[in-house]
Amino acid sequence: MKFIHLSDLHIGKRVHEQSMLEDQKYILDQILGIIDREQPDAVLIAGDLYDRTVPGADAVAVLDSFLCALPERGTVVLAVSGNHDSPERIAFGARLMDRSRVYLSPVYDGTLKKVTLTDSFGKVSFFLMPFLKPAFVRRFFPEEEIADYTDAVRAALSAADISPEERNVLIAHQFVTGAERSESEEVSVGGLDNVDASVFRAFDYTALGHLHGPQDLEGGRIRYCGTPLKYSFSEAGHVKSVTVVELHEKGAAPVVRTVPLTPLRDMQEIRGTYNELMSRDFYSGLDTGNYMHVTLTDEDDVPAAAARLSVVYPNLLKLDYDNRRTREVQEVDNAGGAEEKTPAGLFAEFFETMNNAPMDEEQLRIVSGMIERIWEEEP
Repeated sequence: MKFIHLSDLHIGKRVHEQSMLEDQKYILDQILGIIDREQPDAVLIAGDLYDRTVPGADAVAVLDSFLCALPERGTVVLAVSGNHDSPERIAFGARLMDRSRVYLSPVYDGTLKKVTLTDSFGKVSFFLMPFLKPAFVRRFFPEEEIADYTDAVRAALSAADISPEERNVLIAHQFVTGAERSESEEVSVGGLDNVDASVFRAFDYTALGHLHGPQDLEGGRIRYCGTPLKYSFSEAGHVKSVTVVELHEKGAAPVVRTVPLTPLRDMQEIRGTYNELMSRDFYSGLDTGNYMHVTLTDEDDVPAAAARLSVVYPNLLKLDYDNRRTREVQEVDNAGGAEEKTPAGLFAEFFETMNNAPMDEEQLRIVSGMIERIWEEEP
């Protein structure tokens, strides 16, 4: 059986206030082209279909168009809600959609939805597990001690009708211990959301969502397919792709390969002085229409830098400086003696700490005059 593993579509997402809807439509059309070529039996979407629990109408329209296009191709769809989704909204109309073989995870009620398909080797059972927190699971298993995410997932899976003689696939949206995160993902303090990989051993393949970088665990039987688009500059080096999985007879390792995706606009990071980056010799070799993170190395701030850079880099999303002032972070020394210093002297120390350069005479004169006027106005 062949299926395509997707996750973390994040339809409706904004990156640095830039709407990604146009890019998302473009990449979903590209994925439909891959589906036409691959002819999979099913498409698995492992959570975070939307970027917000209450998505905008335009985001709903984009996802609706994509989901409707899949059954038209004779493809079964199996999707679960992620931590960015509202499980109630994802589950709405699920029974009607079942008739089109679009299977969506219901709101968790102590059981997991199971969908069984067949091929020449027999049955393949797909289990749809929406994003789970311990609090979601405890009330359905009052006799069990559920202290963390591993306990919660283990309890949920223990109640599933998993046949060891059949091939079993889990679709889930959790963070598995040992996987690598990206900046665009929500992080729980102290790794409280970690799930131990051992809880997935009953499955021939676990299709995971939640992490944005593609990666394998447990020899490829557990996989994050990653996002189809880059959603932060920490992902600039990622190669985004569609994961294609083939299951053969029970006991055989899944055959996993990827088909690369080409975005409408890539994410790129460049650095240098303002004059260097605005030089034709520099930008002539770049796709200046990409989403850009520019780091200026000028020692002095460039007036209206973002607006001026946007003439060459129209999709500039982020601008930083890397210079002596930003690199050298110092702390104001308040250990004793502060009460013996004048307000102007304390301000001068603060200024030098923040700017890595002392105030000049004119600046000192202005600050001292302002302080004197403030004091004179006090009752």
